[in-house]
Amino acid sequence: MTRAIPLRKRLLVRLLITSVLIAICSVAATAWLAVETTTRAIQEEQGQVLTEDMDILRQLSGYAATHRDWSGVGKTVRALSDRTGRRIALTAPDRTPIVDSETRDTALPPRAAAAVDPLHTDTFTEPGAQRTGIDPRAVGPFRLPGAERERVRQLAEKRRACFAGNGVETDITQLPSGRSVLIDEEGTVDGGQVPTPCADGVLNTPTATEEKALAELNTYAGDCLERVGGKFPSLFAATVDLTDGAMPMRYPGLKAHSGIDTTREQDKEAQECVDRARRQQLEPYVAPAAELFLGGGDSTVPHFDMSAANKAKVTGVAGLVLALTVAVTVLVATRLVRPLRALTHAARQPPEQHVRVPVTTQDEMGILAVAFNDLAERRERMEAQRKAMVADIAHELRTPLTNIRGWLEVTRDGVVDPNPELLASLHDEAVVLQRVIDDLQDLAAADAGTLRLHREPVRADELLEQVVAAHRVAAEAAGVRLHTAVDGSKGSTGPDGSDGANGRDGTPWLDADPVRMRQALGNLVSNAIRHTPAEGTITLSSRRQDDEVVFEVADTGSGIAPEDLPSVFERFWRAEKSRSRRTGGSGLGLSIVRQLVTAHGGTVTVTSEPGTGSVFTLRLPDTC
Repeated sequence: MTRAIPLRKRLLVRLLITSVLIAICSVAATAWLAVETTTRAIQEEQGQVLTEDMDILRQLSGYAATHRDWSGVGKTVRALSDRTGRRIALTAPDRTPIVDSETRDTALPPRAAAAVDPLHTDTFTEPGAQRTGIDPRAVGPFRLPGAERERVRQLAEKRRACFAGNGVETDITQLPSGRSVLIDEEGTVDGGQVPTPCADGVLNTPTATEEKALAELNTYAGDCLERVGGKFPSLFAATVDLTDGAMPMRYPGLKAHSGIDTTREQDKEAQECVDRARRQQLEPYVAPAAELFLGGGDSTVPHFDMSAANKAKVTGVAGLVLALTVAVTVLVATRLVRPLRALTHAARQPPEQHVRVPVTTQDEMGILAVAFNDLAERRERMEAQRKAMVADIAHELRTPLTNIRGWLEVTRDGVVDPNPELLASLHDEAVVLQRVIDDLQDLAAADAGTLRLHREPVRADELLEQVVAAHRVAAEAAGVRLHTAVDGSKGSTGPDGSDGANGRDGTPWLDADPVRMRQALGNLVSNAIRHTPAEGTITLSSRRQDDEVVFEVADTGSGIAPEDLPSVFERFWRAEKSRSRRTGGSGLGLSIVRQLVTAHGGTVTVTSEPGTGSVFTLRLPDTC
C-alpha cells in the first residue's frame, strides 16, 4: 500500500507557499521602495521650496533695507512669483495688504511664512547679520555720495598698488554703503596683515558723510552709554569699522587708548546701546516691517499623507496581489501536478503491464511523459529479449546435455560400448557447452564492466595472419578460400621503427589486447564460413584511415536481408531460425564482437546485400 504524502511535502502546497512568500516579499519591497522614493522626492522638493523661500525673503529684505517704503515693491514681487511659480503676498503686521501676486480675491494662508524687517532679520537670510540682526544692506546715512565714492575708490586703487608692490595680491570690492575695500584671495579684508609701507590709514579714514552719521549715532547712544560707563563714561563711544560689510555694527571700545579696563558685562551693554541706536538711526531709511505669505491657492507645499484611507488602499492592493498570486499559483500548480500524478500512477502499476501515459503538452512535462513512454517501451522490449534469451540459453544447453545424457545412459545399460567414436561425439557436445558458457561469461563481464584488456602494440598484418591460420582448416573443410590484404610493406619494423605505426607508408599498428582482437575477428570469420558456400571467398583487410585503424571481414556468402541488419548484433539472434545450433552457432558470436570492440573504444558496423555477401567493419582508435 502506498504511503500518503504529508500535506507540507506536497508539490502543490510547496508551490503555493513559495508563491505567497515571493508575493509578500515583492509587495513589501515595492512598498518600501515607493515610500523611500516618495520621501526622498518630497525632501528634495521641500529643500528646493525652502531654498526658494529663503531667496524670496532675502530679496524682499534687501528691498526693504534700501527703500523707505513698499510703494514700488510690486514689480519685484511679480518677478519673483513668475520665476518660482508661487504666490507671494506682503501685508502689514495687522494684515493690511501691501502687495499680492495673486490677482484673484483668495484668502491668505493661516500663518505668515516670515517677517520682513531689515532691522530684525535672521542670521541665515543675509550674511553679515549674524551679530546684530540688522541687514548689512541697510546703511542709511552712511551711504556715500558719488564724489566721496570716487575718492575712496581712488584711495583703494592706490593701496592695492602698494600691496602689489609688497607681494600681496588683492581685489577691490564695494560695500553696500559705497565704500571700496581690498579683499585677498581668501576673502580677508585688507589682505590680512597690512604691509608697513601701506599702513597709512588714509583709506580707512571716515569721510565727511561717515563722520556726520557717526556723530548722529553717538547722539542716539549717548544717554545709554553714560549709564553703562558710570565713573568713566568717556570710555564708551560708537566707532565705525570701515572695513566691515555691516559697518558700523561693531563696538570696539576705547579701553586700549585709556589704559583702563572695562568688564565684559560693560562691553556687552555698551554694544547693545550702539545696536539700539543703530536701529533708531536707520528706521527712517528702511521700509516698515511686513508679513510675508507664500503659497496658498493652487501652490501647496507637497506632503506625504499616510492617512487611514491611504493605508486601507495599500492594504487592499496588497491583499488583491496576494489573492491573485494564490489563484494563479493554484491554477498553474494544478496543471503541473496533474501530469505528475499520471506519471506516478503509471509507475506504480505492475511491471508486466507496461503502462503508457498520454502526452498532453509540449513543455518539460510533455518531454518527461515522452521519456517515460520510451522507458516503458525499452523495458518491455528488454523484458521480451530477456525471456527470449533465457529460452535460448535453456535450448542451447539442453541439446548437448540431452545428447550427453542419452549416450551415457545407453552406455551404462550396456547397449552401446564406449568406443572412440562415442567418446569423440561426447567430447564435441562438451565443447559446445563450453563454448556457450564461455560466450555468456564474456558477455556478462562486458556488461558488468569487468572485462580486462591486456593492451600491447599489435601489428595488423600479423593479427590477421594469426586469425587466418586458426581458421584455415575449417575454411578448407567448407571449401572457402581465406585472403588477407594489409596496407603497407611486409618490412614494417613496429612502433619504434621508421615504418611503424607512425609512418604513413608502413603496416598499421594498434594498441590492443591481441587475444581479444583475435577472438573478435575469429568470431567474424567463423560466422562468414558458416554463411559462405563452397568456392566462396573471405577477405580480411586492414588499413589506416585518418586517426583510426580499420579492419574489414568481407565474404561472398548469402548476405543479410535489410530488415535483419539492425538485429545482427543482438544476443541469440539468427537470420535462419531453422538452422541447427551445431552448424548455426549459439547466436552470441556477433554480440561478443560488439562488446570487445566497444571495450577497445571502437565501433563495428555491417553492410550487406542478399546473394552478394556481407562486410563487417571494425574501427579502432590509432593510439599506438
